[in-house]
Amino acid sequence: MKTIQTDLAPAAIGPYSQGIVVNNLFFSSGQIPLTKNGDLIEGDVKDQAHQVFQNLKAVLEEAGSSFESVVKATVFIKDMNDFGAINEVYGEYFKAHKPARSCVEVARLPKDVKLEIEVIALIN
Repeated sequence: MKTIQTDLAPAAIGPYSQGIVVNNLFFSSGQIPLTKNGDLIEGDVKDQAHQVFQNLKAVLEEAGSSFESVVKATVFIKDMNDFGAINEVYGEYFKAHKPARSCVEVARLPKDVKLEIEVIALIN
C-alpha cells in the first residue's frame, strides 16, 4: 500500500490522505473545491466543480494515473438542482471515456461546499 501526497492539490484537512494505491488501483479521498493552498473557491457550482477536477487531476497524476483510467466516480452534491451544471463540467473531463458513477445529494459537505468527488482508477 502506498500513500499519495502532492502539493498540487489541497492537503488533507483531517486524519486521512489524498489517496491510496493498492496493487494497481488508486482510491482518492473526496476532493472539494479548495485550491492547492487551501483557499475555498467561491462562485457557482461550475467554478467549484472545475477546481474539484483540478485537484483530482493532481492526485491521479501523482498516483501514476489519469482521468482515462478512472473506473468509478462518486459525486456528492448539496443540491440535486445543480445536477445538470455539474454534469456539464463532468463531461468536459470525461469525454470519450465514461466511468461508472454514482451521484447523491447530501445534507452537508465539508466547509459547506456545493460538491465533493472521489474516484477509483487503474494505475497506468
